[in-house]
Amino acid sequence: MQIKAALLRQTGLAHPYRDTRPLAIEKVALAGPGRGEVLIRMKAAGLCHSDLSVIDGSRPRPMPMVLGHEAAGIVVEVGPDVSDLAVDDHVVLVFIPSCGQCLPCATGRPALCEPGAKANGAGTLLRGDRRLSLSCDAVNHHIGVSAFADHAVVSRESCVKVDKSLAFDHAALFGCAVLTGVGAVVNTAKVPAGASVAVAGLGGVGLSAILGAVACGARQIIAVDLSEEKLAFARQLGATHTVNAGTPDAVAAIKDLSGGGVEFFFEMAGAVPALELAYAATARGGTTVTAGLPHPDRKLSIQAVSLVAEERTLKGSYIGSCVPRRDLPHYVALFQNGRLPVDRLLTHRLKLDEINEGFDRLHDGSAIRQVVLFD
Repeated sequence: MQIKAALLRQTGLAHPYRDTRPLAIEKVALAGPGRGEVLIRMKAAGLCHSDLSVIDGSRPRPMPMVLGHEAAGIVVEVGPDVSDLAVDDHVVLVFIPSCGQCLPCATGRPALCEPGAKANGAGTLLRGDRRLSLSCDAVNHHIGVSAFADHAVVSRESCVKVDKSLAFDHAALFGCAVLTGVGAVVNTAKVPAGASVAVAGLGGVGLSAILGAVACGARQIIAVDLSEEKLAFARQLGATHTVNAGTPDAVAAIKDLSGGGVEFFFEMAGAVPALELAYAATARGGTTVTAGLPHPDRKLSIQAVSLVAEERTLKGSYIGSCVPRRDLPHYVALFQNGRLPVDRLLTHRLKLDEINEGFDRLHDGSAIRQVVLFD
């Protein structure tokens, strides 16, 4: 079948994207689902910094590629060996298709699935196939999803079935921003009630971490960012204090507010200076968690002795250390019960043809979460 998709052929084009048009809206061929695969009619797809990092070249991926990974849609067709999904099921798509067999999967860490990571890096689906093409040439999948299109074929392992009452524009956010941000708080750090928390980088993931800290019962939540508008919004979502990261005494201000440093600091900006700030403002015996993805060439320098002398912990968190089939329905239930208001993160609804302008807003920080809606 022919689908309408946002195709990226070249990375590193200059801003503004409304002029350089890195994403071309084109007709692309999509083959039907193979063994263990599902055809999805896309209903909503979120714009994420991980997509922007491919566009600007910070995350190298094989080209050409249909981007998009945070999405929700409806099952149209199931391939052979798919027995637990049916036509008309509503699903949220997850960008780590876990095989269930490798050591990370077998030990409860599907976010680190080895075949899934290999397939994502190669631009294929989990079993090594590509279902996208243009003029008979293969087109790569973006981390197993390629959501910026009206239809997609994905591996069954990339789908989590959700309640049909959940609006698609809200459902899409759970596939990346919510799993990553809330999961970092709940799974990676295991923040207990009464803890002190700080979050640096107030995009969709960082603000989801704020919501996660509120849901966990953190007694103090310090929001850190360069944008006064985002800091004010973080207060609306439950942050108890705010600190502008651009002030010379930002670390001292955080330590003063928290009595010597926070117990848990989450870096969600994807920038090494933000991670350095987070580590410096974490308390003795505390934990610094990063879910940001800076350019692979960037290096972090810390005082090595502090890891031992202060019993410090520095941890990475990928897709919130989540087990998607377990955690995503749980977070949806919290949202439906009013305890995780992720709908407040949604600032713009777009048409696919407006996607380049959307990435301009994401680049300049004037949007939190934007969602492309498909008819």
